[in-house]
Amino acid sequence: MGQGTATTADLDVTLEKHRVELTGYCYRMLGSSFEAEDAVQDTMIRAWRSYDKFEGRSSLRSWLYRIATNVCLDMLTAGNKRARPMDLTESTPLARAALAPRPDNTWLEPVPDARVLPTTDDPAEAAVAKESVRLAFMAALQQLPPKQRAVLILREVLAWRASEVAELLGTSVASVNSALQRARATLAERDDDGARAAVSDPLDEEQQKLLERYVAAFEGYDMAALTALLHEDAVMTMPPFDLWLRGHEDITGFMTTLGSACAGSRLLPVQVNGLPGFAQYKPDPEEGGFTAWAVQALETSEGRITGFHCFLDTQRWFPLFGLPLHLEAEPDQVEEGL
Repeated sequence: MGQGTATTADLDVTLEKHRVELTGYCYRMLGSSFEAEDAVQDTMIRAWRSYDKFEGRSSLRSWLYRIATNVCLDMLTAGNKRARPMDLTESTPLARAALAPRPDNTWLEPVPDARVLPTTDDPAEAAVAKESVRLAFMAALQQLPPKQRAVLILREVLAWRASEVAELLGTSVASVNSALQRARATLAERDDDGARAAVSDPLDEEQQKLLERYVAAFEGYDMAALTALLHEDAVMTMPPFDLWLRGHEDITGFMTTLGSACAGSRLLPVQVNGLPGFAQYKPDPEEGGFTAWAVQALETSEGRITGFHCFLDTQRWFPLFGLPLHLEAEPDQVEEGL
């Protein structure tokens, strides 16, 4: 019995080593951070229960990916494609802006980098991994049929050989190559500003200064300074609302009208979807201090912010990122309020 217990403990440790990369794979497949974690948990349970049938003809890692793929394909049979607001509607002029929410399962969800990006000493590998969870690429993946999606991720992101993918999916190499070709063609048809966003890893000096200026402009609610940082065709989204805005005039106009309660906010840096981001806390007039309001993900290119994506379901996102739902006011701010 002691030996069986040790074997069970060893298996738990062995399976756990694969959790982050499997979560990344399932997240790319499903577009949902919570569904990805559910899929990985299901994968681990199935692997644990059927481990005595694992004959070692493939590696344990390949076997786990086969199980995870089947779990994801089962979850995708409902046909739901998660999206960003700009994938569903045209942009809305500020004069007609209205906040209409859609159900949670409509939206592509954000995810903390640490939950889906395994640590690696290879800078090129790290860059590919980050690019493959960026919001624009994730949205493009959602346009692919599930099996094409799996082929593209396994071949292009994880660098599996066609023969390995064919074995995993129980199909031929020719079928895998054909699916990859069709998937590439679909992605090439998308003309997406976010797909061109360039973020180095780690951030270069210019990008770091841009973020510092952004924090100063946002926390100071300085619209002139913010306008100087936004690309003229910058996009702002706010899931779960389907409203999205294009252009710095409409974005800053929104922030000073419907979004005016965000004046005086505080920003804490987060790593989200391979992009620089911030947890936004806005002033809490009832309890004092600051209350959680949004997880922001920023897309930048050539020294300007091109995408400004605010995920507002704080009860779900802040715990996922390990963030508190309330910040106390700093002593100097309390004194200023007296």
